[in-house]
Amino acid sequence: MTARVLIKDLAASPDGPVTVAGWVETVRDQKKVQFVVLRDETGAVQLVNPRNVDADGVVIADEPATTISGLAQGSFVTATGELKHDERVKLGGIEIKLASLDVATAAIPETPIAADSGIDKRMDWRFLDLREPKNNLIFRIQTTFEHALREYWVNNDFIEIHTPKLMASPSESRAELFEVDYFDNTAYLSQSPQFFKQMAQSAGFGKIFEIGPAFRADPSFTSRHATEFTSVDTELSWIDSHEDVMTLHENLIVAGFTAVKEKHGEQIKELFDVEVVVPSTPFPRIPLAEAKRIVAERGYEVPRHDDDMDPEGERQISAYVKETYGHEFVFLTDYASSIRPFYHMRHDGDASLTNSYDLIFNGVEISTGAQREHRVEILEEQAREKGLDPEELGFYLDFFRYGVPPHGGFGMGLARVLMLMLHLANLRETTYLFRGPTRLLP
Repeated sequence: MTARVLIKDLAASPDGPVTVAGWVETVRDQKKVQFVVLRDETGAVQLVNPRNVDADGVVIADEPATTISGLAQGSFVTATGELKHDERVKLGGIEIKLASLDVATAAIPETPIAADSGIDKRMDWRFLDLREPKNNLIFRIQTTFEHALREYWVNNDFIEIHTPKLMASPSESRAELFEVDYFDNTAYLSQSPQFFKQMAQSAGFGKIFEIGPAFRADPSFTSRHATEFTSVDTELSWIDSHEDVMTLHENLIVAGFTAVKEKHGEQIKELFDVEVVVPSTPFPRIPLAEAKRIVAERGYEVPRHDDDMDPEGERQISAYVKETYGHEFVFLTDYASSIRPFYHMRHDGDASLTNSYDLIFNGVEISTGAQREHRVEILEEQAREKGLDPEELGFYLDFFRYGVPPHGGFGMGLARVLMLMLHLANLRETTYLFRGPTRLLP
């Protein structure tokens, strides 16, 4: 391989011969000197090529001048030359005087997207859109955030699992399911690893985690929904209540945000004009009934016919928490059993409420967590109440017939967290390749 130097490392490199590689961002083809801004995955640098002239002052058509004159934006090239530190150079105080330029692939001159292109157009040409420094940074942030979560889990003796995404039966209900032909049978794309996370508790794993895909056949076109998304999941045994799950959840968030702020905080401020705030613990906790009362006192009545909160209610309660506690996160707790899955444990002495929560971040729900019901006879009863046939849940209920400790956990949407962290308006921005009701390409 060519001894390529990453552009981010040039500032610390001594003057002298150097080779860099990347794609052409801009070309200024002037009579006396040519300038090329070259970008790689780590930054941008200016390449300079003084033109040669003959005795009569006529510009000589030599190399690399001829190649530079024909360069189109987006072409991938390897450049070799003399690195020079010069504080007068606006782009990083360094430049490279070219000796040679090799074109690996030439781009089509007309670029299909521009800085002002709409998001759907940009998604059509996502591979070009991702060349933008802001978009590149998003996925570096994602990498840092995930790594910090994994580091927390591993340091605290959690086991990573990879659950199947082809299911013989629905993981929660028959709503929002993708069916696929599976030889002579029908399979379903997993809505959640929920059942298999709980199986790990019966298996004696104790504490587990998974970061993987989940699928929802939801025909929503909102800025926060997708038909395929990355779910961050964890489950742990021997809990006393959903409070233990919330404590784990907030510790993970703090670990992820701390790592992002330390590694990318300055770049985020520069490119997104956002100050990453590491949240203090404990996060505010508000029972859902109280949250609805607070929202009503702010002049908004939740117009739902069920017992759930709606998006505007989530925005209102977040505004209240920000004003009252100076916090971007809030746990809404004690959801009604009527709107929770059959496997959520209900309050001792009040079966109308569950030991569950939603985590709201900057006005949007990013996660649901709960203590799970671990007593098989109660699970069967609660499944029937939800209109489910325990016979169809046989493989799941077997986990509990052979013993399982008290346990709980949560699932969290990765793209939503990043979207809200960076104060972006759409999770398409924080999804590598978005999938929605009308998008299967690229």
